[in-house]
Amino acid sequence: MTDPSVELTSEALLDLILTSLEDDKAEDIVKIDLSGKSEMADYMVIASGRSSRQVGAISQHLVDTLKQDHGRASKVEGKDAGDWVLIDTGDVIVHIFRPEVREFYQLEKMWLTPTAAATSQH
Repeated sequence: MTDPSVELTSEALLDLILTSLEDDKAEDIVKIDLSGKSEMADYMVIASGRSSRQVGAISQHLVDTLKQDHGRASKVEGKDAGDWVLIDTGDVIVHIFRPEVREFYQLEKMWLTPTAAATSQH
C-alpha cells in the first residue's frame, strides 16, 4: 500500500490500473494516449472480461483498490448491467466490456490511428 496523501501521476495511475486488470485476468488490454487528442483524460484503457460477472468483478476490484490503497475515488457507470463498465478515475478513463459489446462499439477504432493500433496492445 502506498501513502494515499501522495498524488499519483497519470503514468503511475495508468500502471496501477494495468496491473490490476492483468492480475484479474482481463483480456485484450489496450492503452490509448489521449494527450493532445482530448481534454477529458490523459489515457484511456480498454479491456474485456469473459462474462458479465467477470466484467463486474474486475471493475469492482479496480475501484476498491484505487479507493482503499490510494484514496482515489472513481465515477462508475454501467456496473449493474455488466456488459460495459466505464470507470472515470480523472486522469485515466477505463472501459471494461464483454467481448461482444466491445466488438459492437469498437472504441479503439475511434481513438487510435492505424500506426498506433499496432503498438497499443499492452
